[in-house]
Amino acid sequence: MITVVVGDQFIPAAHYVEALGDGLDVRTATWAGAKGEQHALQQVMEQDGPNGVPPPAELLAAVEPAEALCLHFAPVSAALIAAAPKLRLIAVARSGLENVDVEAATAAGVGVVPAHGRNAGAVAELQLALMLAEARDVARADASVKTGGWRKEFPGTRVELAGRTVGMVGFGHVGRVFAQRVAGFGCRLLAYDPYTPDAALAASGVERAADLDHVFADGDFVLVQARLTPETSRFIGEAQFRLMKPTAYFVNVSRSRLVDSSALYSALAAGRIAGAGLDVFDSEPLPADSPWRTLDNVTITTHFGGDTEDTNRTSTRLVAEAVAELATTGRVARAVNAAALGW
Repeated sequence: MITVVVGDQFIPAAHYVEALGDGLDVRTATWAGAKGEQHALQQVMEQDGPNGVPPPAELLAAVEPAEALCLHFAPVSAALIAAAPKLRLIAVARSGLENVDVEAATAAGVGVVPAHGRNAGAVAELQLALMLAEARDVARADASVKTGGWRKEFPGTRVELAGRTVGMVGFGHVGRVFAQRVAGFGCRLLAYDPYTPDAALAASGVERAADLDHVFADGDFVLVQARLTPETSRFIGEAQFRLMKPTAYFVNVSRSRLVDSSALYSALAAGRIAGAGLDVFDSEPLPADSPWRTLDNVTITTHFGGDTEDTNRTSTRLVAEAVAELATTGRVARAVNAAALGW
């Protein structure tokens, strides 16, 4: 089975080749462009889909013989799928499928398989890092010292995590790993996720919140772990932020478009909540004159929640497992379009 792997500036082709091992005809291609350029195109695809980005010439030239296509951020538009008449599988080394035209793939009889859970550990640990950074003013103190100061007074509240209530919006792979990582702090864990069974929450020591507002009203820390769908787009807004305690912190390492950014900015600028830790924004990188850069009660990171070597290795392993399943059984049970394809 001919397998084409597409490396990018985040996961090189060699990682896939290593994970796939011997016994397959593996061919490689590299999506051209710098890391920042590729990330910017991914932001475009998050809003406009894969057909909003022209198919890269280097990929069009590589996919014609492919039966399995393995990639990370590269765009898989209808045109790219049409250029690969033998294609049976698109295995994506990430959870989101914004860069893949799933409808076109399904129409062509091609299974699409994401790598769910691949970066759960990395994202969970960044959530913890941002919680600690905000509660203990780590980044602000560091910035002060490095610019010649010795700052001791900060906005918000200096609290310890131990015994606090952590409210989670969504409870999937990241939530389960986060519950394990935070266990030593002895926090009360509360989650709103209408799709997660009671048994799964109970197994992680998590209480079910009756509704979204309950999480915001009770949480000393509120973490966003939901997927971006039409149902969840901008579903967190002013009403939720007004429910938060003035001593509470908000953390988003998921997707910016889950949140009404203007409402969050207003709550922070007015000091209605203690602070926030944010890894994601509607416009990335932030413009030089972005008002987010001026807030003294926000810790900002550069959308690198899942960007670790461990995540990359896990991602390519999950991709390789999908290819092996196709080679062995002729289908991949966890494809998002498995039912439509009769898999």
